Amino acid sequence: MTLPESRTDLTRGLYLDLLKRTLTGAVAEDNDSILGGVRTSGSPVLRKRVADSAGRLLGRFGFEVSYKKPYDPEARATGRDWPARADSMIGLRRMDNIQHCVETAIQDEVPGDLIETGVWRGGASIFMRGVLKAYADTTRTVWVADSFQGLPPPDAARYPADSGDLLHTLGGLAVGVDQVRHNFERYGLLDEQVKFLVGWFKDTLPTAPIETLAVMRLDGDMYESTWQAIEALYPKLSPGGFCILDDYGSHASQCGRAINDYRKEHGIDEEIVDVDGFGAYWRKGT
Repeated sequence: MTLPESRTDLTRGLYLDLLKRTLTGAVAEDNDSILGGVRTSGSPVLRKRVADSAGRLLGRFGFEVSYKKPYDPEARATGRDWPARADSMIGLRRMDNIQHCVETAIQDEVPGDLIETGVWRGGASIFMRGVLKAYADTTRTVWVADSFQGLPPPDAARYPADSGDLLHTLGGLAVGVDQVRHNFERYGLLDEQVKFLVGWFKDTLPTAPIETLAVMRLDGDMYESTWQAIEALYPKLSPGGFCILDDYGSHASQCGRAINDYRKEHGIDEEIVDVDGFGAYWRKGT
């Protein structure tokens, strides 16, 4: 039996809403702080370093030590917290933005694949694949690009904006490719439409076998990572496609500056639309 279109739309909407809330930890109200977890790994704060060491030691014996913190729905909506167990840290509003961009690309028949550069545990990329699944789109690939070993140390000589950056010291940002593949599997979304680009952006993106893109989502935090991604990928973005910037506001002196420099160099003047104070996007002119 074929469902009426209104019922199909309702079912699709319910699935995507639940997927977003699960990926971000909103359903579970995940706000634990785990000793030896993402909130303590690589922290410059002495008490967190001590807690991290203690947590990792206990973890060897199968114990997990955590303490509860009040769950803040607004912080989770805007991605201002860092969930301990969830598969994404970007928050619900940036998830909504992904849905809007991918759905619009599908409905307007914008040609091309989808890509995220910088994926952490894979949550946003998993959601991209989920949107394609919900619309029965079998023509597009989701490209999952990451070093899968965290961020690079800053190359201040070539990219002065990254001078003093310490993101490479945060062990919680390094998630291996096998774990990310497993995360896709957990949602039933690992298939031939998901392809991984493993390595530093400067090595993988210029030669990636991507012909065209409908949606590109850049989440590299740093000037270097952002510049290398947009330089390699923006020429492949179809007219009417979307360029999403996870860190435009949160890392304005690095990601934001790289974006502004690239747009100025290439005469790009489409309006940058704010999402939640951190993320932003624009649609490529037709």
